Amino acid sequence: MREIFDAELQQIGEGLVEMSRLVESAITRAGAALLDGEHQLAQDVIASDHDIDRLEKELDERCVHLLAQQAPVATDLRIVISALRISATLERMGDLARHVAEVARGRYPAPAVPPSARETFVGMHEAAALVARRTTELLATRDIALAVEIEQGDDALDQLHQDTFAATLSPDWTGTAQETVDVTLLGRYYERFGDHGVSVARRITFLVTGDFGVEHPSAVDS
Repeated sequence: MREIFDAELQQIGEGLVEMSRLVESAITRAGAALLDGEHQLAQDVIASDHDIDRLEKELDERCVHLLAQQAPVATDLRIVISALRISATLERMGDLARHVAEVARGRYPAPAVPPSARETFVGMHEAAALVARRTTELLATRDIALAVEIEQGDDALDQLHQDTFAATLSPDWTGTAQETVDVTLLGRYYERFGDHGVSVARRITFLVTGDFGVEHPSAVDS
């Protein structure tokens, strides 16, 4: 029975890695669509969000089955509950990537990001891609040194998010009302993406070390 249980846990872990890889692809392609005005790429990201949703449902069903059939306790229970939380967090990260792609698609053929804000969103794209890449690596390896890089990527996104406010509230801002709304929303989408990456990092850190770190991840989830 223990061998079966361990095999199920391994499959859940592999499913989380697969889900994270899809999220990584989604945010990377969404950023490219946003910056380069690629309508079809944005559409592909939006369509592929269904794959992330499907994986979350499958993983949740596996976890619920384990809870019902195996009644895990102690460390095993923490692993299963953490998997449920992480799958939900990854699903939300996929949604945020889809939101970025939807903005890009909605403004086509005009650019969604005005030239004055382009540098900020190039930085956001790079920081979010780093968070996504490191999240996938962390789930695959449980190397908690990667959690530090995820936190650093989130710090960069937080600063860039503040830069969007500074830009749109500046007397020099010449963007239209639509551009102001888009920049505000896009900044928020990227900032939240980083927060969710930190949530995954802190949950994995807890599983490995028993320590949530600076802050309990539920504070990020909320």
